[in-house]
Amino acid sequence: MLGKLWKSMAKLPCPETSRLSHQVASETVHGANLALRQVTCDVCIEENEVCKCGHGDIEDVQSMVKGKDVDQQAGANSSFLHAVLNMSGMLIAGDNIFYFTCKAGLGQLSTPYALESGGWASVFLLVGLGVICTYTSHILGKCLERNPKSQSYADIGENAFGRKGRVLAATIIYLEIFMALVSYTISLHDNLSTVFAGAQLKLPGAKLSTSQLITVIAVLIALPSLWLRDLSSISFLSSGGILMSIIIFTSVVCTAIFGGVKANHTIPMLHMQKIPAISGLYIFSYAGHIVFPNLYKAMKDPSKFTKVSIVSFASVIALYTALAFLGAKLFGPQVNAQITLSLPQHHFITKIALWATVLTPMTKYALEFAPFAIQLEHNLPESVSSRMKLIIRGCVGSILLLSILALALSVPYFEHVLSLTGSLVSVCICVILPSAFYIKLSWPQISRRLLILNLSVVAFGLLLGVLGTISSAKLLIKSLLKAHST
Repeated sequence: MLGKLWKSMAKLPCPETSRLSHQVASETVHGANLALRQVTCDVCIEENEVCKCGHGDIEDVQSMVKGKDVDQQAGANSSFLHAVLNMSGMLIAGDNIFYFTCKAGLGQLSTPYALESGGWASVFLLVGLGVICTYTSHILGKCLERNPKSQSYADIGENAFGRKGRVLAATIIYLEIFMALVSYTISLHDNLSTVFAGAQLKLPGAKLSTSQLITVIAVLIALPSLWLRDLSSISFLSSGGILMSIIIFTSVVCTAIFGGVKANHTIPMLHMQKIPAISGLYIFSYAGHIVFPNLYKAMKDPSKFTKVSIVSFASVIALYTALAFLGAKLFGPQVNAQITLSLPQHHFITKIALWATVLTPMTKYALEFAPFAIQLEHNLPESVSSRMKLIIRGCVGSILLLSILALALSVPYFEHVLSLTGSLVSVCICVILPSAFYIKLSWPQISRRLLILNLSVVAFGLLLGVLGTISSAKLLIKSLLKAHST
């Protein structure tokens, strides 16, 4: 099946569909009726006017935060190399020059643990999922060829299935953001526990451990950033994920070369019963498709988008595979779900990696909440003053962040939550929906071979998603029951 995926890329025709009579600007989880409302941007909110600048989608909000609007993206000034660097950086760390997502290197942290848990044969699943995601990236580009007005992942969903398609895509996108925020708040807690190992901190009347209190303090430090309306002053922080990923990989390599840790552990061949759970960890590592339409639109020559996808995914697959084997060989069964927690704590490079893992989520909360916050302001009555909108926005954002904090401290099982995120939502974003969109958009002209291929991708994604969700949910519940029984 994997061979067919590669061969079909160069021959895949562009789907022919009728143009929608209009493009809906907003993207929200609250229902299709919100998708038809006029939207406003930060500048227009300040002036208490209706926005006419075309912002609204989550990806447009992201680029607006960076000071780049849709028209600027339409300038299409991204070279082939630039596009490869952007896509690779986004897949590895959730960052690139123009956009941000909520990965923050989480997938990279867990690949050694996933390989050790599933066995060395599970690398075929890691590589195979990478190939499939390369293909689905390719067909997203083909969907965009037909309708140049499409600017985002949600636009493609709407072109395929109407307003329901947009709402479905938006719901899954927002759900992934929420669940990923929980995952790296857990990561924040785990790494802070290591950084401040031995510290004693008690709060009278609070039944919280020292590590939990330190995590609460860290999140409270980041909380005021949610009240910022103009995020351009802190948008540069979103590139920290790329630096963090470089530091993590360098730390593991340095440990192998200079750290006195021998890579002599034997990796088991295959643990079949663990494959469904680790598939969620693997698939999360490739979940970047929500910003691929933006990358496509920014290219000088969009016809090279498929080549960009192949080069980018091939590079990322190689990195993940190398890191997975190196980490598993170094630490064996003792490898942590976050590779930074397995590194020798006395090494200077390890301390840098730990602090990078701690600081990255703290600096990203405001950027990741921007789509929620701006959409909230869109939905408030026009009679509400700009100052009151800012207060409501800040209060709601603060409540959401504190809810995420409470959830992360209540369910502190990084590998299970991340696996559940990958199996429940990431597989939809990067496997199931792209093929479903393509089938629907190209239905009158699609060949039998391509129809079978894409139906197979959808079926495989559904199977992986269902089994992975059930498995990771069971492991999560089992961990919770075990914790409460002790």
